[in-house]
Amino acid sequence: MPTIRIDGPPVTDLDVKRQLVKELSEAAAKAYGLPINIITVLIRENKQENVGTGGQLLLDKLKE
Repeated sequence: MPTIRIDGPPVTDLDVKRQLVKELSEAAAKAYGLPINIITVLIRENKQENVGTGGQLLLDKLKE
C-alpha cells in the first residue's frame, strides 16, 4: 500500500507533526482513490549537522 517518506529537519511541535501526517494521508488517499487507513507516513528527521549540500554541512551554510 502507499507509503509516504519525508526527510527533513526535526519538527518539535507534535500538533504540527500530527497535522502534517493527516494532510499527507488525506491527499494520498484522494489521489489513489484508497481508504486513508492504508496510507503509511514515515518521517525521518535530520539534524542540520547530518545534512550536506554543495559540499558543506547545512549547519555551516546557515552560519554564513
